[in-house]
Amino acid sequence: MPFADTGKAIGAVSKVLKDYLYDRVHTLQLVLSDSVSNITIGPGSDVTVGRPETLSGNGGTIPRLNLFLYEIQFDPNLRNYELDTGQNPPLWLVLKYVLTAFDESGNSESIGAHMLLGEGVRALQSASFLQLGSTASILSTLNDNPEELKLTFDQTPPDLLSKLMQGPDDKYRCSVSFEIRPVMIVPSEPVSYTLLVGINYQEGNIIRDDKGIMVDVLPSLGPTIDSLSPTTLEASLTSTLTLRGNDLNLSGLAVKFGTVELSVTAQTPTSVACNVNGTLLDGRLISAGSHPVSVVEVLPSGRQRSSNLLVANLLPILDSVIVTDITRVEPANTNSNVYATIDIQGSLLGTVEDDIFLALYRDGKTVKFFDDLTILPTSPPLPPTPLQKQLRFAMQASQAVPPGQYRVILRVNGQQAKNSPVINLTLP
Repeated sequence: MPFADTGKAIGAVSKVLKDYLYDRVHTLQLVLSDSVSNITIGPGSDVTVGRPETLSGNGGTIPRLNLFLYEIQFDPNLRNYELDTGQNPPLWLVLKYVLTAFDESGNSESIGAHMLLGEGVRALQSASFLQLGSTASILSTLNDNPEELKLTFDQTPPDLLSKLMQGPDDKYRCSVSFEIRPVMIVPSEPVSYTLLVGINYQEGNIIRDDKGIMVDVLPSLGPTIDSLSPTTLEASLTSTLTLRGNDLNLSGLAVKFGTVELSVTAQTPTSVACNVNGTLLDGRLISAGSHPVSVVEVLPSGRQRSSNLLVANLLPILDSVIVTDITRVEPANTNSNVYATIDIQGSLLGTVEDDIFLALYRDGKTVKFFDDLTILPTSPPLPPTPLQKQLRFAMQASQAVPPGQYRVILRVNGQQAKNSPVINLTLP
């Protein structure tokens, strides 16, 4: 989901609600019969968005539900919640609506209108969590909201309705209020990613410090494991992970790195070492990011006894970047901004379920960042999923940048690749 689309999120929520209600009320046949009257609502009921007023021009001939967005608040519980370190926190909104019903004559206080209002409330009650996958598959604005959109009914006191019903006819209309939260809008300001500390980027992009940047990790409660080294690592045939603690010389020990089991290569009463070998490079087993690490003992009964958990950061590996199809926005202007297709090769580059961010970095700041990368399959494809070896980002003209050289910064699940190659976005 391109974060640029989240600016349409407010309108997208209104459309989701409108479509959701329409699917459930437009075929209703509501009939109330007694010795005096026979009232029918539907089929053909409609749903509108706007002020709760009688529609002009048609005399209110179609029974309808009306959605009115009367207030927008900022969610206090998510005010400073950021999606990734280095990004500005999004705006987290609470949208407040009132639902009003009108019968076939445009009356909102008739028995028929009250019947239709009850059906609308029942439909909303069944949608306490809006299922966007089926209701709004085309609305990419909402598809990657970190949490499901929660619908909650509010009290609707007379003083609230009196303030809202101030249209031309100035009529009080019985309504039901509810709210939708949290709705995310990502700011358009550039992110503030920086290059890693402790890495030499000048000599052919060769990483001189194998440890990269060190991140302190506090262990969870438990007496078995006190520390691990390194806390941030790349998966390779030569990398070793060492854990220190107590009672680590028992037989039948294994190291669990996330869901992957690593074989123990050395043991003492206070330490255990294992190779971070090709097992972690298999993109079908694990992704880059922060993972729990523990020592597991297999008991004679076959059960496993686990130590307390520590956290280790597994980095994506960026091997190379290939730029093709460089295009000027203004073909005749040699100083025009340019856009291109950027192909990335490496390991643990992420899956469709991971947070993947790519940034173009120059002159000490992030110039542009992208979140809608395409994961390319391996050649030939290996089931069940690609091995996280290739990414592609096809820039659009609206995402063009000034011509020149840029470093590429790749972050997967909050972890930044050590290597940041230089690419040249210029045309002769």
